Amino acid sequence: MTWDEKIKDFEIFLRFERNFSENTLDAYIRDIKKLKDYALGDLENTGPETITYDNLQEYIFKLSKQKFSERSQARWISSIKAFFRYLLEDEIRDDNPSSLLEGPKLGLYLPDTLSLTDIERIIQAIEITSDLGRRNHCIIEVLYGCGLRVSELIDIKISNINFKENYIKITGKGEKTRFVPLAQYTAKLLKEYINEVRSKCKINKKHEDVLFLNSRGTSMSRVIVFIIIKELTDKAGVSKKISPHTFRHSFATHLLQNGADLRYIQEMLGHSSITTTGIYTHLKTEELRDVILNFHPRNANIVE
Repeated sequence: MTWDEKIKDFEIFLRFERNFSENTLDAYIRDIKKLKDYALGDLENTGPETITYDNLQEYIFKLSKQKFSERSQARWISSIKAFFRYLLEDEIRDDNPSSLLEGPKLGLYLPDTLSLTDIERIIQAIEITSDLGRRNHCIIEVLYGCGLRVSELIDIKISNINFKENYIKITGKGEKTRFVPLAQYTAKLLKEYINEVRSKCKINKKHEDVLFLNSRGTSMSRVIVFIIIKELTDKAGVSKKISPHTFRHSFATHLLQNGADLRYIQEMLGHSSITTTGIYTHLKTEELRDVILNFHPRNANIVE
C-alpha cells in the first residue's frame, strides 16, 4: 500500500460519498500530498498505515513556523483528520493517529447506517426488469447480506461460491481468507444472475471466473460501485451519505441489534482485532441510553 494509492481512494471517497466541491476537494488532496512528501522525505518513507501521532504533531509544528494563516493551519488539521478517519473507516488502520491533534474537538466517530426501510427503498429503486438492474440488485444484496468491503465484492470469484453449503470464500485484507455465510435468498439471486444474466455477457478471457462484470466483460472498479450506489440512493430519496461501506456497517449493526455475538460479527467482517468491531457496541449503547431515558420510571418522575 502506497501514499498515492490511498490518496486516490480518499479522493474518490470525498468526491462520491461526501460530495465535496472541486475547490474543497483540491485543497484536501493538496494538503495530504504535502503530508506524503514530508513522510517520504523526512520520515524515511513512512507509509500512511504506520505514521504516528508524534510524526503528525511534528509536521504541523514545522508548518506553523512558516507563518501560514490560522485559517490555513485549521484546514491542514481538518484535511489530515478527514484522511485518517477515512483510513480507519476503510479498515486500513485500527487507530486514528490524528485524533489528538489540536483543533476543534471531535466526538466519537460512528459510521452511518441504513435502516431496513432505507435498504428496501434503495432496492425498489432498481429497475430489475433489465440485466443491468439485476446485476446491481445482486451487488446491493451481497454488500448488505454478506458485509463485504467493496474491494472484496469486485474480486469475488464464481469458483469461490459454494452453493451446496451456501458460503463465499473471501480473501480480505492482508490476504486473510474467511468463509462468509450466504443467505438462501441471496444465493438464489446469485444463481439467477449467473445463469440468466452473466451467461449472456461477452466475457474477457482473463475475467471468466469473476462474478460481477462491467459492460466490457471485465471486473468492475470501486468507482463504478460508488456511482451505482449514489445513483440508486438519489433515486430512492435516501438523504444519508452512503457508500458501499455503509452496507457493511448496516450488516454488522443489524446483526448486533438482533442479538448476534460480537465475536461472530468480527469473524464475518474479517476484523483482525475485536477492537475494530467494537465500534458497533457504541451504536447499541446509544439505543440503550434512549430506552432508559424514555422508559425508566425514575426519568418519568423528573419535573421539567
